[in-house]
Amino acid sequence: MTWRTLEAVKDRNAGLYLGGVIVSGFGDTAMSLAAGIWVKTLTGSDALAALVGFCLWLPTFAGPLIGTAADRVRRRPLLVATNLVLAAVVTAPVAVRSAADVWLLFAVLTLVGTGMVLTDAAQTALVAAAVPRELRGDFNGLVYTAMESTKLLAPLAGAWLFTAFGGPAVAVLDAVSFVAAALAFRFIRVREDLPATREKQAWITRTAEGTRHLWRHPVLRPLVLTGGAAMALSSLSSTATFALLDTGLHRSPAYAGVLTPLQGLGSVVSGLAAGALMRRTSERAFSALGLAVFALGVLARATPWLPLVLGGSVAIGLGLPCALIAAMTAVQRETPGELLGRVAATANTLMFAPTGLALLIGSAMVAGLDYRVQLLTAGALGLAWAAALALAGRRGAPRDRDPIHHPLPARAE
Repeated sequence: MTWRTLEAVKDRNAGLYLGGVIVSGFGDTAMSLAAGIWVKTLTGSDALAALVGFCLWLPTFAGPLIGTAADRVRRRPLLVATNLVLAAVVTAPVAVRSAADVWLLFAVLTLVGTGMVLTDAAQTALVAAAVPRELRGDFNGLVYTAMESTKLLAPLAGAWLFTAFGGPAVAVLDAVSFVAAALAFRFIRVREDLPATREKQAWITRTAEGTRHLWRHPVLRPLVLTGGAAMALSSLSSTATFALLDTGLHRSPAYAGVLTPLQGLGSVVSGLAAGALMRRTSERAFSALGLAVFALGVLARATPWLPLVLGGSVAIGLGLPCALIAAMTAVQRETPGELLGRVAATANTLMFAPTGLALLIGSAMVAGLDYRVQLLTAGALGLAWAAALALAGRRGAPRDRDPIHHPLPARAE
């Protein structure tokens, strides 16, 4: 097994890209938490506070349309410009003073969510051009690890800043993070040709090209759908956490502060090992194995034995990233450069949009059923999906199996 994580970090473009993603992700995570506290403080409404997350999540549904923009211009200038625009946008909440001004906060967060969809698509496409092909699996795992790590620190920073200096201070932090990301992307060295334009082709037609490429591709479609299944099952199972602590373990809600870091630890390990593992096998097998490990972790949390629950939390963290990393690495490899922005955005929509629906279903289940029904359902569905993915991969092995370390035909990027 070859480990190239350090090699990926040492690559100049990879390092700058990683820095840009980390700083912008840190600011966004801090702002998303502080915004919920801010709305709750001003209005006293739990429902309005919850709407913060919905505003950031809503633009994901328009991912294929938004991602088309990333295929109309060079990706690096687009990332620089978008981050600078978002830096200006997030300074607007500084004017929020009362409950009557909360609408401005919601509008800003919706714009930020839209910008995040666009930058995610452009970043995925830029990686294909700026990071060597043989490092992409390691690099995608490293990016996932870095983003999960920021989620452990950024909420604390956002909560502290809000408590000490108020919401405007967090908005300024987010603005600074966008500026820092723009600078990091500005200094990436990459040669990008200006995309060919077809003025007579409608925007929706260009969007459909990306969707058709993903849906008809024998490698990409099952991997992206598996990523979406993993995220939906994760959301379904996560809504049972507090019922598990209360009914199953007889612990206080604060004990979730133990389970979450354990899951984060598993995600860090998984992300660092992703590239090496995918070089040993196919992305399909890596995704199926990860989903199976995740499902076993969910099932372990259905037991009343604390050590097994703790181990299950680690297993969830180990398995969940595999499906996402495998899908995006395959998207970067299997998609022509001129389609990559819209295909990446479509893939993100299919993987992340269902999480909201799964959260609603999970909330309804935990309100009316024993929490173990929910966990057993999520775990069983995860194992069944993993088995189906693995078996389908074996049947299609001569055509479909394509380990990352095999020689690949060159394509224009």
